[in-house]
Amino acid sequence: MASLVLSSLCFFPSQKPCFLTSSLRFSFGAPTGSRSGGPLSVGFGSVEKRNGRIKVSVYSRASPLVFRDLDADDFRHPLDKQNTLLLRAIPGLNELGKALLGTMTEQIMLLENIGTSVRVSKDQLPELHKMMVEASGILNIEAPDLYVRQSPVPNAYTLAISGKKPFVIIHTSLVELLSRKELQAVLAHELGHLKCDHGVWLTFANLLTLGAYTVPGLGGFIARSLEEQLFRWLRAAELTCDRAALLVAQDPKVVISVLMKLAGGCPSMADQLNVDAFLDQARSYDKASSSPVGWYIRNAQTRQLSHPLPVLRAREIDEWSRSHEYRSLLKRATQMGVVEKV
Repeated sequence: MASLVLSSLCFFPSQKPCFLTSSLRFSFGAPTGSRSGGPLSVGFGSVEKRNGRIKVSVYSRASPLVFRDLDADDFRHPLDKQNTLLLRAIPGLNELGKALLGTMTEQIMLLENIGTSVRVSKDQLPELHKMMVEASGILNIEAPDLYVRQSPVPNAYTLAISGKKPFVIIHTSLVELLSRKELQAVLAHELGHLKCDHGVWLTFANLLTLGAYTVPGLGGFIARSLEEQLFRWLRAAELTCDRAALLVAQDPKVVISVLMKLAGGCPSMADQLNVDAFLDQARSYDKASSSPVGWYIRNAQTRQLSHPLPVLRAREIDEWSRSHEYRSLLKRATQMGVVEKV
C-alpha cells in the first residue's frame, strides 16, 4: 500500500523540508550547520567546573506565573493567525487529513521512538520530567510524552499523529548545549506547536502541496507556489512558539540566549556569550537589509527557509516582551504553588 509522505521540519532552517513518512515534526530551529562542541555533561543538572572539581546543580526555579485560562490566540503571532484562518477556510480539509493519517502510522512511529530513545517519567530523568510538567501547567495544556535521543546534532521536535497523544523528542547534544532554564524554554516552544494545533494545519498544507503535483500541466507551478506559502506560514508559526517559550521562561533573555546558542554557541564558550550583543547584531542586520538591494537579498535569503533567521527571532521576542499584549497576559496570570503530578 502506498504511503503518504508529509514534510517534517528539521532542527536547522533549510531550503527544503526533510521528509518523514506519514508524520509531522516541529522543531525549535537553528542556523544551518551542526555544532558538536565537547560536552560538559550528560545529565540534566547544570554543570560548573571550579578548581578542577565538577559541581552539578539540580533544576529548580522560583514559583512561576501560570496562565490558567490561556487560549492559543492570546499569544499567536499575527502572521500565524492570518495564515491559519486561510487554512481553516478550506472545506473538508480536516476530514481528509484524518482519513489519510491512520492508526498504522501512529503504531510505526510509537514503536520506532520507544525502541531508539529513553522515555522520560517521574522515575526516569525526573528533573527533565518536572520541567515538562511545569511548562505544560504554565501554558494550560496536557503534558505530552517526552523522549531523549542520542544524537550529536542539537534538536528538539514534536510528533503529532492522527490526533493521538503527541510526544516531544530532544537530542542529548541539545541538553549539553543549554542551561536548564533554556532547555525548558525549548520544551515550551514545542508545547506552543501543540497548543496552537500546528500539527493539524501543517498536515493540511502538505496535503494541498502534494495534491497540486497531481494536476497535469500547472501542477508543479501550483505546488511551488503553495510550498512558498507553506514556508511563510511555518516561519510565522515559529514566532508564535517563541512567544510560548517566553510565557514559560518569563524572561526574554532566556529565550534570546537559546537562539544565540543555536546560531553559534557551544558548551565551552557558553559563559562568554552576550545576549545584549546578539540583539545589537539583530539591529545591525535590520539596518543592513533596509536598502532596496538589502531587502531583495534578505527576501531571497529567507523565503525558502522553514525557520526565521535567529537574529530576527531574537528581535521579535525582545519587542514582544515589551509589548502591552505580553504585559496584559502577565497581569492575568496566577502564581504556581506546587507542580502537579502526572
